[in-house]
Amino acid sequence: MTVTAARRQGGIREYLAIARFDHATKHVFVIPGMVLAYILRGVHSDNVMRSILLGFVCVVMIASANYVINEWLDRDFDKHHPTKSQRSAVSTELKGPIVYGLWLIFLAIGLGAAFFANKVMFLVALVFGAQGVFYNVPPLRSKDKAYLDVISESINNPLRLMIGWAMIDPSTLPPSSIIASYWFGGAFLMAAKRLSEYREIVANHGRDLLVRYRRSFAGYDEAKLILSCFLYALLSSFFLAVFLIKYRIEYIISLPAFAVLFVQYLGLSLQPGSVAQKPERLFKEKSLMVTIFMVVLLFTIATFTDISVLNSLTHAQYISLGQ
Repeated sequence: MTVTAARRQGGIREYLAIARFDHATKHVFVIPGMVLAYILRGVHSDNVMRSILLGFVCVVMIASANYVINEWLDRDFDKHHPTKSQRSAVSTELKGPIVYGLWLIFLAIGLGAAFFANKVMFLVALVFGAQGVFYNVPPLRSKDKAYLDVISESINNPLRLMIGWAMIDPSTLPPSSIIASYWFGGAFLMAAKRLSEYREIVANHGRDLLVRYRRSFAGYDEAKLILSCFLYALLSSFFLAVFLIKYRIEYIISLPAFAVLFVQYLGLSLQPGSVAQKPERLFKEKSLMVTIFMVVLLFTIATFTDISVLNSLTHAQYISLGQ
């Protein structure tokens, strides 16, 4: 699908639209970092409310900076997408200097907020901003390479986790096991999104259009995407189990609910017009929200309840046959 009609000049509304402030629901991934830091480490911030405020300003502004260059540099590719062809950078005439000015302003505000919060948050924010360049800007542009597109984009998940952690405890970083679980969990979400796009666009418009929209799809087919989803889910679950067993064995009771969450999301990605293509709208999926509620409930119960029988999982044990 291409845009052939003359485009009107974009106004303030169109310039702000490319910052995608409506995608703010994705920043919910910051909250587990805050909660885990509080439970495992306690408050180590001199002014925790100030750190929390600056942390959210940081993550929202840098994400918006990344979205700005994403939409601008993708405009010649998004015109081939059935719905993204309606984005402001495609459907209206925007001026490059203004777009790059917005990118610099959002990036400066985000980095400034992180700088005044603490050193750890500032360093993580620098990586967050650099990821937007690595992912979108030629000649790097990792989004054009199969598998690397998913791995590089999903690093935003653990970066949000670390920013949330730094709001509460700027003296440490989260355990590597939960960072890895978050990263592969994000890769699962991104691969499921690619799978949904692949199935829908190929079915309705053909594979050639899909590759014109995103070059990385030249290295994918449906089977490869499903298998990659399976791999990322397994790796995320493995590192999650390591974290749960290592830091509080009771948390392992929430693992089955996490498994159901992976299955439900993969199921959503296989549906026509899947919400997996628009993760910012996932809160409208009632069944998914019920499972997330169960995860939170089980995690809360495990935080305040000692289950001594689970301690047997931490050491070697054999089933005696009585011989």
